[in-house]
Amino acid sequence: MPYPLGQILAAQPAPPLGVITGAAVIALALVVYNVTWRLVRNAVTIAHEGGHAAAAVLTGRRLRGIRLHSDTSGLTIMRGRPTGVGMVLTLLAGYLSPALVGLLGAWLLSRGLITLLLWICIVLLLAMLVMIRNWFGGLLILATGGAVFAVSWYAPTPWQALFAYTGVWFLLFGGVRPVIEVQLHRRRGTASRSDPDQLAALTRLPGGLWVAFFLLCTLGALAIGAWLLDVLPNPSTWPTR
Repeated sequence: MPYPLGQILAAQPAPPLGVITGAAVIALALVVYNVTWRLVRNAVTIAHEGGHAAAAVLTGRRLRGIRLHSDTSGLTIMRGRPTGVGMVLTLLAGYLSPALVGLLGAWLLSRGLITLLLWICIVLLLAMLVMIRNWFGGLLILATGGAVFAVSWYAPTPWQALFAYTGVWFLLFGGVRPVIEVQLHRRRGTASRSDPDQLAALTRLPGGLWVAFFLLCTLGALAIGAWLLDVLPNPSTWPTR
């Protein structure tokens, strides 16, 4: 039986604050703990490479494909000018995308659109699947999309909420760690082709400045997401003298 459109677009009541904060704790543990991070980092890579791909298309570049690797790295293959504003925007999109997708998810959750969020994820993963050019990447997208579909189709509403909130928190927290990691690799001299270094070559601004920009943006997205999800207090409710 097809999923009713009205049910997808309908708002669900927000879960208790304990569920929201519990989801945040789960997501933070997944990001901080190295063993789990090596497994779930693939989801951040999907968002990272998806951001490169979307920016490439929007700036008029020709997208040739996306490869996702078992070591959690990825590669977006495109054709177009190797310089210019379009290339800068394409490079910028990678490290910003996980945090921005998480922020969009937080906005949807703040309006109770839990089911809609899950189905948007499914649609985006299907769109990305078309551009995957290696078998591991295809399996990864299918497994991720299958998990989201199974939760959206079979799980009761409380479990859908826990899954959606954990996923959004994970993208918000998970958007920060790769920025820190790339700077550590840069200091060791093992990331000469990183996005910040490519941006430095294109703009003549130091790569460290681009890392700082990414870190500021991802931390800002995390703070705004926490505010949208009612974990941080709303300034309008602060007492006045």
